Amino acid sequence: MCCKLEDITPSPILNNYRNKNEFNVGISPEGKEKTIGFRLGRYRGGSCTVVNPYDCPNLPETAKDMVRIFQTYLEQSTRSGYDTEKHQGHWKQVTVRTTQGSEVMVMVQFNVQDLPEEEIDKEKQLLLDYFSTGPGRDCGITSLFFQAHKQRRPGDEEASYQLILGKEFIQEKLLGMTFRISPDAFFQVNTLAAEVLYCTVADWCDFTENSTVLDVCCGTGTIGLTLAKHVKKVIGVELCQQAVEDAKVNANVNGIQNAEFLCGKAEDILPDLVRRLHGTELVAVVDPPRAGLHTRVISVLRKCSNLTKLVYVSCNSQSAMPNFIDLCRPTSNKYKGAAFRPVRAVPVDLFPHTRHSELIIQFERTQAT
Repeated sequence: MCCKLEDITPSPILNNYRNKNEFNVGISPEGKEKTIGFRLGRYRGGSCTVVNPYDCPNLPETAKDMVRIFQTYLEQSTRSGYDTEKHQGHWKQVTVRTTQGSEVMVMVQFNVQDLPEEEIDKEKQLLLDYFSTGPGRDCGITSLFFQAHKQRRPGDEEASYQLILGKEFIQEKLLGMTFRISPDAFFQVNTLAAEVLYCTVADWCDFTENSTVLDVCCGTGTIGLTLAKHVKKVIGVELCQQAVEDAKVNANVNGIQNAEFLCGKAEDILPDLVRRLHGTELVAVVDPPRAGLHTRVISVLRKCSNLTKLVYVSCNSQSAMPNFIDLCRPTSNKYKGAAFRPVRAVPVDLFPHTRHSELIIQFERTQAT
């Protein structure tokens, strides 16, 4: 290891921690159609079989209850489940998001195939009737969304979520703050372990009250907003428009006035942004998707001479390895500015009962630029 690797930080909770679960609809090993649960193996490995999730220790009981109620609903539906091999059928996925409180968001993905609009509207009305006045009215759903899914071609956007019943969002508490979560907004799946993660990030940023924190891939603003009271300013950059709107609301709800959130690709926004921040005491926190940051983002961060400290949060260190290498490689025409070096790293167990963890790496410049 090229830097100190600290012992893995355990999760404060081992069971029932996942606040977001995506359940497929498929055929069980016994041949039962429209089974809701998890796929055994991977589709690309030839497995389309789905088993119920009731024995999974990392799922909250509320999520399992939602599977049960939707299993009952699908069994009485005249529409078939989606066949991933033949690309036929309709009911495709049920996603459940829960909070530490009592809020429950459910997103139902329905492949519309060639159904006319009036038939799709009928399915939405049947869902509404079942969960507002029918057998599902007391199941505890506070937000119910319908997604009219179609076969996508490269470049097509995912279909939007249509609110069927309840509120447009749920709210979660984290480190004493309140965060709004919309259907497609990112939020760490283990809330209590996320608190541990963010406290470590705050400690490793080594900021001062005069620091500006650049929060790259900020999602709903959770990391930046938890740091805001300790620094001069927080600027978040995020691709998902709804997540940016959530971040702005979250700042307002928590009385934070020194945070700004920008929507767009980080590689497009950062060049002008870092020029605007020239001369400031800058600290960067990056928490990208599994694939890591675009190479242009790394290039901009390297070139920003007043950025001397960077904390990288990775959910897949193998995929992010090219980012780590590019941060640390010698100065070149492509990567101007002094290289960073890893100072220390620590895994945080956000996913008990799995092999996965989040990895935090603290980087600093090798020399003044």
